[in-house]
Amino acid sequence: MASNPNIASNRKMTSNPAAATRAASKPKTASNPVRWFEIYVQDMKRARAFYEAVFQLKLEKLDNPANPEMDFWRFAQMVMDQPGTTGALVKMEGVEPGGNSTIVYFACEDCAVEAARAEKAGGRVHMGKTSIGQYGAIALVFDSEGNMIGLHSMS
Repeated sequence: MASNPNIASNRKMTSNPAAATRAASKPKTASNPVRWFEIYVQDMKRARAFYEAVFQLKLEKLDNPANPEMDFWRFAQMVMDQPGTTGALVKMEGVEPGGNSTIVYFACEDCAVEAARAEKAGGRVHMGKTSIGQYGAIALVFDSEGNMIGLHSMS
């Protein structure tokens, strides 16, 4: 056991209280490198209705006292030291939706299902469900604001 460098390293840290405190305050590494995303929208009510219909969830209003002109609606409760990511729809003066080169991929059980919902919710399918081999399948859709988003599933 002593030959395992992780165990030896842990022993050294516990015998030095300062090192243990530094290690405890160091953020945990998440398995997903994406921490946050923003999807800019022009019509927040329409965009919220689109995302809530496609993913069958409720977005949560985020207050921003430092900049009350910005309108934020978060996808899920954010936990900074846990794997995964969250983000928000954002309406902000001077930032227009669509035409950008960023694609956020949302996890799905079967991306064909969410792609079909996207069309019904006022978006359009750019690329239907397409195999990416051992990595599952993806679909690309435009939301109600003209932003392209990705859908990913293992089935």
